[in-house]
Amino acid sequence: MADNDREQIYKDFNEAVNMPPAEIEKFLDTAESKRVGWKGEDGQGEGESVGHASGRRIVAIKRTKKADLTDDDYAHMKKVVGYVRRHMAQGGPEEDKEHSNWRYSLMNWGHDPLKP
Repeated sequence: MADNDREQIYKDFNEAVNMPPAEIEKFLDTAESKRVGWKGEDGQGEGESVGHASGRRIVAIKRTKKADLTDDDYAHMKKVVGYVRRHMAQGGPEEDKEHSNWRYSLMNWGHDPLKP
């Protein structure tokens, strides 16, 4: 991966992820966090959602020195940016955004849409 691509991904990731690692970890422990998100092909809704797993990975990335980030980390960071941008473009529900699955899903990905 080219250095200029890494720089752009790093910048975009840090703009998209507006929650500090400790705040993400605290949210990941909530029932709201665990109940939202896609949980796999089987449709059973069992296990950890993709977003919840992503949140744990985001915390690890945020706690890693920039020089120590791997190509896999950058690939995940790019995935996070895409997810946040797509879901923010949806705009969320008209009413009660604060308690919506839309917001909780974004928070699993490290972005609280209610933060300024």
